[in-house]
Amino acid sequence: MNFDEIIDRRGTHSAKWDMMETLYGVSPDDGISMWVADMDFRPPQVVRDALAAMADKGVYGYFGDDRAYLEAIRWWMQTRHGWTVQPTDIFTTHGLVNGTAMCVDTFTNPGDGVVLMSPVYHAFYRVIREAGREVVECPLAQRDGRYEMDFDAWDAQMTGREKMLILCSPHNPGGRVWTKAELQGVAAFAKRHELILVSDEIHHDLVFAGQQHLPMACVDADIADRLVMMTATTKTFNIAGAHTGNVIISDPDLRARFTKRMMGLGISPNAFGLHMATAAYSPEGAAWVDDVVRYIDGNRKLLDETVNAIPGVRSMPLEATYLAWVDFRDTGMDQAELTRRIQTEARIAVNHGETFGQGGAGFMRFNLATPKARVEEACARLSKAFGDLQ
Repeated sequence: MNFDEIIDRRGTHSAKWDMMETLYGVSPDDGISMWVADMDFRPPQVVRDALAAMADKGVYGYFGDDRAYLEAIRWWMQTRHGWTVQPTDIFTTHGLVNGTAMCVDTFTNPGDGVVLMSPVYHAFYRVIREAGREVVECPLAQRDGRYEMDFDAWDAQMTGREKMLILCSPHNPGGRVWTKAELQGVAAFAKRHELILVSDEIHHDLVFAGQQHLPMACVDADIADRLVMMTATTKTFNIAGAHTGNVIISDPDLRARFTKRMMGLGISPNAFGLHMATAAYSPEGAAWVDDVVRYIDGNRKLLDETVNAIPGVRSMPLEATYLAWVDFRDTGMDQAELTRRIQTEARIAVNHGETFGQGGAGFMRFNLATPKARVEEACARLSKAFGDLQ
């Protein structure tokens, strides 16, 4: 796979490129899009071949007989993550934002509190609030330049109104791969406060060398009666437009409740997404993932070298995901000045830290899943935009 290839995505209904000027004031004509979490790479050939074969059939009816699809998920989780999944435990939703919304709708009531470890993926806030639930932010502690969990402080925050905890594992935007001890702490916290634990593990395949992701389902068998797992092919293989994700529930009671809600809303999967996911979860797909992670790691090193050389700027060590979380707070600049330098002067569209909740102000999130030449150009522009500090 040639990850160096520059693919012009402008004018293709790409949110990443065709919405950057509307949202960030950065023209796609001379700007660099480094915001929303999709890659500028083509997916594995095996995925493209599956989609082409489907298109060639010329008939696009309802999808039936999902045994190969479910077996592909089972194989992937067992082979790549050491996690045994039963096909009967798998639900397919229209992506994991939809999966999150479905969990909030099924397992909580209006007015209930839903706990987030902030800063965290911004879509969680939207689906919780729009469902009439209360966001309860438990701030992550920052120690030695990385995020850690602070259970003593979080215990003191709980009021009894909280009914659910949504975990982001690996963490977006901080890029942490949580340790077994940390995940055991999350499980204990959920049990202590009688919370349904929803573990969003969409970035679990995008983990750098020296790190190992541990599925929450493998941490503590005693939390099965309150655990909901969420996974997807979409981030891993850059097929987010397929809007296909999996909610995996081993507890019969929780599964029955989720089944009822899915049926009540008439949700059924997108056939194109199922064909793509089945093809992706394969040895060919696995080889592609290993290659893309190595490539992104090279981009990570480039960005780290550049931003860490700017006084007052520090990139949080990235253990997983392709989303660099860069701390500008020690520059003393406010958000308006950071926006001026990065978006107006350097012409780079990035996610603003405050959208990720408490603790996000003063940070910017940079998407590294793009050809190396673009990262090199972005680094040159950042160095120039902050040149007066050096």
